[in-house]
Amino acid sequence: MLLPAKSEVARQLRRYRAWERMMLASPADRAVRAAFEDSGHALCALMGKRCAREAADAAERYLRAGLAAYAEEQRKRPRTATAARRGPPAADRHSPAGSGTPSGAA
Repeated sequence: MLLPAKSEVARQLRRYRAWERMMLASPADRAVRAAFEDSGHALCALMGKRCAREAADAAERYLRAGLAAYAEEQRKRPRTATAARRGPPAADRHSPAGSGTPSGAA
């Protein structure tokens, strides 16, 4: 498992928190909101998370814990089950005979 440098994680987390405070102070400012979202995206990419809040939490845990402790924690965390890909519902599937009409259609 590749882990980012702690100095970079700390820098990105400080940037994210600073933009978060600014965004909360002026939520209607589009430039501030865009910068906040950009900082969240960078933190997500750095920490390998999909949600900025999860990335910030992971960054804080990473900075508190030692490198080995964080890696071990990540290995032990249960992975969320992803939904299996499947086709459309049975009512919308075409008949295997190739009639071209969905099953149940006249």
